[in-house]
Amino acid sequence: MTQPPQQPPNEPPNQPNQPPNQPNQPPNQPPAGPPSGGFGAPQDPPPGGFGEPTPPPADPFAKQPPPAGPATGGYGSPPPPPPGSYPTPPAPQPNGYGYPQAPQPGYGYPQGAPGQPGYPGQPGMPQQGYGYPTQPMYGAPQPGPAGSGGGKKFSTQMQIIVAAAVAVVLIIGAAVVYTSTRGDDDKGNQASTSGSTGGSEGGEGKGGEGDGLAGGSEKAPGSTKSKVAFQLPQPEVASVTSVKGSWLTDKAYVKSGVSEVVAHDRDKGTKLWSVPVPGEVCGASRHMTKDYKTAILFKEGKPTKEKKYPACNQVGVVDLAAGKLLWSKSVTAATGGDRPVQFNEVTLSGTTVAAGGTSGGAAFNLTSGAELWKPKVGADRCYDMGYGGGEALAVVRKCGSYDSPQLTIQALNPATGAPLSSYQMPAGVEYASIVSTKPLVVAANVGDTAGDGSAISDFFSIDAATGKLIVRISADAEKYAARCGSTDVENCRAAVVGNNRLYLPTEDHDGTSEYGDTNEVVAFDLTTGKLLGGRADAGDRYSLVPLRMDGTNVIAYKKPPYDKGGQIVSIDGETFKQTLLMENPGDEAVRDAETLFSIDHSELLYGEGRFYLSKQLISERRDSQADEKLYLVVGFRTD
Repeated sequence: MTQPPQQPPNEPPNQPNQPPNQPNQPPNQPPAGPPSGGFGAPQDPPPGGFGEPTPPPADPFAKQPPPAGPATGGYGSPPPPPPGSYPTPPAPQPNGYGYPQAPQPGYGYPQGAPGQPGYPGQPGMPQQGYGYPTQPMYGAPQPGPAGSGGGKKFSTQMQIIVAAAVAVVLIIGAAVVYTSTRGDDDKGNQASTSGSTGGSEGGEGKGGEGDGLAGGSEKAPGSTKSKVAFQLPQPEVASVTSVKGSWLTDKAYVKSGVSEVVAHDRDKGTKLWSVPVPGEVCGASRHMTKDYKTAILFKEGKPTKEKKYPACNQVGVVDLAAGKLLWSKSVTAATGGDRPVQFNEVTLSGTTVAAGGTSGGAAFNLTSGAELWKPKVGADRCYDMGYGGGEALAVVRKCGSYDSPQLTIQALNPATGAPLSSYQMPAGVEYASIVSTKPLVVAANVGDTAGDGSAISDFFSIDAATGKLIVRISADAEKYAARCGSTDVENCRAAVVGNNRLYLPTEDHDGTSEYGDTNEVVAFDLTTGKLLGGRADAGDRYSLVPLRMDGTNVIAYKKPPYDKGGQIVSIDGETFKQTLLMENPGDEAVRDAETLFSIDHSELLYGEGRFYLSKQLISERRDSQADEKLYLVVGFRTD
C-alpha cells in the first residue's frame, strides 16, 4: 500500500455509481539478458524455522528459507517496469526495456517510484483482499563491461553503498514489529501494531473430513498442473459498463454480463442459462445461501438521450441453481417522497437482503422480497452508509456534518434492523469498511493518515455483543498490502479473518534472487492485536494474495512472475505450511491472459480445483486494442 490508485491511461472517466476503471495491462516482457549480481543480504530465519509456530520475528520482511511443502520459488525475473518509469542505466541495454535497473538508495527494500505504484506485472495500479500486494525497484546491479565477471564484482564505492543499505535494513527491521499498548480516545484499550487487512468471504471447513485438507474442505489434486478451462471474450460496449458479480455453485460458474446474469459450465464455459435485467448490474453480494441464492443491484433501464445515466435503484434476488430472478423492486426513502432510493452496494445475511447508499437503505426478505425495515434518519443527518453481511449483519452509520462526521459501527438484528450493539469510531474517520461480521472487524483510515489510497490506517476488533473495542491494530501502509474501497462498506481485499486472527499480506520487497520481489502472509491476534509468530512466504518473484478462509486454512493466489503462471495454495492457519493446489500454465498466451486482470479491480474465485478471474468493469475498445484479445473471464482447472 505504497501509492494511491492511478487512473489508467486512455480509459473513459468513471461514471456515477461506478467503481474505478479496470486497467488493461500489457503482457509482461522478459528481461533483455540474464540476471547478474545481487544486492542486499537475506536475514536469518526466525527461531524454529518456517512452518512451525514461532515467537514474533524480529522483522516480518526479513528473508527466510522456502516453506516446507511444494516448492514455490522464483526462476527468471519479475515483470519489468514500463519505459520511463525509472532512471535509465548508463550502459545501453539489449532491448532498452525490461532489463533490471540500477539499485536505488532507500530503506533496504525497494520503494515505489513516483507515479509507478502497482503489483508485479500491473503497472499503475497498487495491488489486495479480501483482503485480497506493489512493483518497487528491484535493486539488481547492472552487468559490467566485457571481462568484468558478468557484473558480479563490486567496486569499493558500491561495497560502501551495499553496507549502508544493509545497516538500514537491520535498523528498520527492528522497528517493524515494535508493539505498544496505548489508550484509545476514550476506551483505554488499544494495541498498536503494524498491520492492515482486506476482506473476503470464507466458508466453513469440515475439519479434515473426507478427502479435504486437514482443517478445510478443499482437496489437493493428484496433479496440480492446471489447464485453461475456458476464456470468455469481453463484450463490445459503447461506454463504461458495470459487470459486477461472480459466484461458483456445484454445477456452474455464474457471472454478470451486460444487463444479464449468465451461468456457464464450470469446465467448458458453455452457457447454461441467462437471466436478463433492465439495466447494468451495478452491485452484487459476495455472499450466497447454501442453496445458491444471492442478491444483486441493477439500473432501472438502459441509457437514453433523455436519461444518460439511469439510477442504480433496483434490488433483486437470483436463484443461481434454477436460473431465475425471484423478485426485484425499488423503494422510496424513509424521509418520504416518491423518488426511488439509489443504492451503492448490497449484501446478504441469513434470509435478509440489505442494500445501502448515501441516499438511503432498506432490507428485504430473501424469499418473498417483502420490505423488512428502513434505517431511521436522525435529526443530526444520520444515514446508513452500507452493510456487511455473511454470518451476521453490521452497518456503518454516519452522522453529523460533512466537515465533522461521526461514524458508528452497529451489529444489527437482521430481521428488524434494531441495533444489538454500537461502537463509536474515533474522530477523524470519514469512511469505514467492514472486513468481517463474525467476529466483527472494521478497517478505517483514521485522520486520513494512510495516504496511499488503501483507505486503511487501523483495524478495529469489536465485541459485537457489547459494542466494546477489543483491540485496535495500527496498520503501517508501507508494510502491508490490503486495500478497501474508500466509499464501499464491504469491499476490502487481500486479507481474511478466521481462527480469531487477521491474515494479511505484506507489501512486495526484495527477495533472495538477483532482482526478484516477494512477500509474505502474516497474522495478527484479534484479542491482543499482536503479530503472531510464523508466516507464509510467497517465494522469489511470486506475491501472495489471500482470497478466503477454508475452515481453518487460508486459500491464497500467488501472482506470478513474467515467465510463469499463477498458483493457488492452501495455507495452514496455525503452522503456515503451504499446500499447492494449482499451478497455471506458463505458455506466453495464457500468461498474457491471466495477467491482464488487475487484482484490485477483478473478482477471483477458487473452489474444487477451479480458478476464475473476471472483470467488474468493462469499456469500449480503444484504437490501440483493435487487434487485442480482451477477456471478461479466464478460467483454469486441474484434472
